[in-house]
Amino acid sequence: MQKSLRRATWASAIVLVAATGAIPATQASAAAACAPAWSSSATYVKDNQASQNGKNYTAKWWTQNESPATHSGQWDVWIDNGACGGGTTPPTTPPTTPPTTPPTKPPTTPPTTPPTTTPPGTSGKNVVGYFAEWGVYGRNYHVKNLVTSGSAAKLTHILYAFGNTTGGQCSIGDSYADYDRAYSAAESVDGVADTWDTGALRGSFNQLRKLKKQYPNIKVIWSFGGWTWSGGFTQAAANPTAFANSCYNLVKDSRWADVFDGIDVDWEYPNACGLSCDASGPDSYNKVISALRTKFGQNFLVTSAISADGSNGGKLDAADYASGIAKLNLVFPMTYDYYGAFAAQGPTAPHSPLTSYAGIPNQGFWSDAAIQKLKSKGVPASKMLLGIGFYGRGWTGVTQAAPGGSATGAAPGTYEAGIEDYKVLKNSCPATGTIAGTAYAKCGSNWWSYDTPSTIAGKMGYVKQQGLGGAFFWEFSGDTSNGELISAIKNNL
Repeated sequence: MQKSLRRATWASAIVLVAATGAIPATQASAAAACAPAWSSSATYVKDNQASQNGKNYTAKWWTQNESPATHSGQWDVWIDNGACGGGTTPPTTPPTTPPTTPPTKPPTTPPTTPPTTTPPGTSGKNVVGYFAEWGVYGRNYHVKNLVTSGSAAKLTHILYAFGNTTGGQCSIGDSYADYDRAYSAAESVDGVADTWDTGALRGSFNQLRKLKKQYPNIKVIWSFGGWTWSGGFTQAAANPTAFANSCYNLVKDSRWADVFDGIDVDWEYPNACGLSCDASGPDSYNKVISALRTKFGQNFLVTSAISADGSNGGKLDAADYASGIAKLNLVFPMTYDYYGAFAAQGPTAPHSPLTSYAGIPNQGFWSDAAIQKLKSKGVPASKMLLGIGFYGRGWTGVTQAAPGGSATGAAPGTYEAGIEDYKVLKNSCPATGTIAGTAYAKCGSNWWSYDTPSTIAGKMGYVKQQGLGGAFFWEFSGDTSNGELISAIKNNL
């Protein structure tokens, strides 16, 4: 895992707002009178107006404690409507008597409920989610959860992660999770228990088969590699045809051939270093992709997750990505994990910044830098999807609330130090600020960065403005049980 200035049209996301601190909706109009003064303790929803320092602003989505003066950029929450005057002159500071008992965290019903009149797929944008093979163990996340969370109804594609690349061949990652685990009736997508009949398919593969029967629009793509299992790609590059043949034989195995609509290459990283280093040359990526396209033909999806290093001379410049991407249906620049406690002493920084900001630790390490670099290489915008992390990265031993502080190590996490699911962080360490189109939070000595429904709404505005093909995310189990984050993606595309 791992420009036109035309303003985007922001999709509606109507929410119920806690009574304390809510501001009545004041619709934007041509009148120059100042709207009620902005209050840091008040809650605003889409189309609410507020004034600050002699200007009117309109909220694009749910917001609290985000000053219009500093959050009215192209991808931020407030629209700057220009100077206001006449009527009541707004105070330049928040009211001295704000609403009593302002909420200290976002309301329990954030902007995640999809409009009932908008069926899936009407935007023409792709919504692609990773299903982690190992999630069926400690995380207890199964294919049926895609249904109960409402996620399945919002998806276009599922990336099943991962198959292995052992010895330069496509191979099974975990046979028990993939096709052997027996699901009870209660656990199963369709309420029918798995059988032990000879040749019967079980495991997640059978659950995905059942899911596709209920949601025939969903395409399932088997992803190979990832951070841990990319080592075999070096051997694959030495004989791309043999690699492609092995992948075809595995993906098209008669036991599950109907489950998969595509294959995904998650090579971290061609002609560069990830967990291991590859020195197969700049043309190796294109050779591997070309061999897969030749073997699988034009009617099978071939996709790839790639680096999102937008720096000069970085990973995107180490290989001929453009030639390989020309053969792909979709490409997934992994626009997350830019920063984290793998740099144990910090500086603290958001792991998935959309844009640069003053003090960012590395040049080119933000999402837009990667997108623009790929565009400059001739990659069509419509093939690219923006990556969203359904998790946060964090440090401990932090004293500074704003990004850029020092740390003593990784913050504690449920499964891995320095990483935590959104569904946990939204309650354990609610966001206290935003920067570069994403959120951060400081609670005690821990400092986390992660995306929220609000910041995702802003990022989806960027997707539309840039003409990208949609969004993808890592991974389903980090979302809430009612799918807050996938809803924010779907509702705002």
